[in-house]
Amino acid sequence: MVKKIAVGIVVLILIYLAFRYCEFKDDDSRTTIEETALIQQQIKNVGKLVVTEGHFSEVLTYKDQQKYLMDLVSFEKKALVVVNADVTVSFDLSKIEYDIDEVNKVITIKNIPKEEIKINPDLKFYDVQQNGFNEFSGDDYNKINAQVKASLAKKIEKSTLKTNAQNRLISELSKLLILTNTMGWKLQYNGQDVQTENINTLL
Repeated sequence: MVKKIAVGIVVLILIYLAFRYCEFKDDDSRTTIEETALIQQQIKNVGKLVVTEGHFSEVLTYKDQQKYLMDLVSFEKKALVVVNADVTVSFDLSKIEYDIDEVNKVITIKNIPKEEIKINPDLKFYDVQQNGFNEFSGDDYNKINAQVKASLAKKIEKSTLKTNAQNRLISELSKLLILTNTMGWKLQYNGQDVQTENINTLL
């Protein structure tokens, strides 16, 4: 009789422990799902257009010469061009690619979109000189536009505009890093763990 009671108590204890274990596993699974949902929401919040704006001005002289009669006669056209341009450097983070490993609690960033540079120049022409043998045409304006954009692209590279845009991007990604670290998750990129001190390597 005592043995039966003892066996019954042991069985009850085992059932209780098994129940508690299953309950713990369910809680752990539920927590992981909640954390995953929170991370996905944060990525969605980060996934917006990060834009940095700048303004550039310059003055250039455009010249073109048409020659005739074995270069004995030439007709020149030229103009002074004043350029004011609005430039934007943006990152469309809705295009960011990532994987979530719920088992090992790792977020892997697979790809960060490259910056998009948009140049919107406003051109004003002064001191336009031309004649009937060499007049300004649509082709000239296309050449001037291309020349202006090439010149502005060089100025943008030397300016702090792209650096400022990258700093804003890093600021957005830092929010994701802080969240993952707080919950005990890891953020990885290019096979390496991303930490506060090396987050600049994302770019």
